[in-house]
Amino acid sequence: MSVLTANKYTTIIIGQYLILLFDICVNSFGSFARQYPINLLVLYIIQDFCLIIGFTILLVNFFSTYIFQAGLIQLLYIRFRMTLVICILYLVLSIILHTWHITLHWSNPLTHNWTKGFHALYAVHRIVAVFYYYFYKRAALKIADPRLYEGSSWVEKQLSLL
Repeated sequence: MSVLTANKYTTIIIGQYLILLFDICVNSFGSFARQYPINLLVLYIIQDFCLIIGFTILLVNFFSTYIFQAGLIQLLYIRFRMTLVICILYLVLSIILHTWHITLHWSNPLTHNWTKGFHALYAVHRIVAVFYYYFYKRAALKIADPRLYEGSSWVEKQLSLL
């Protein structure tokens, strides 16, 4: 991998890590903004936007690989299937949770009126978040593998396994 490519992926990985850090911070400390529902709404919109940007960056990295450009999409799909599924699941759960949370607390922000369904969704969201952080970080590091950016015997070996 050339120095220019290494610098490019270092910058991309730092950006992805900053997006993950922001997401972790909002998940951890977002409830402190509950007193002002408009601030919470803006925070949730920014978080969901960052999740979409992070997913888009990951897809752009997939699309820039030699394997994708050669039409061997199935190799990438097999390697990153779980990451893609969890990213989409986490994004959907985040949007649903944020919408429900704002709906519950818009008129009375400091009351604690969580329903059983909201508790369940909150717990599922946090559990999926752990898997999201792990798989997203792993995919961000694995996509920088130089073997994915050049034709090699590894690609031929993977094709023979299909």
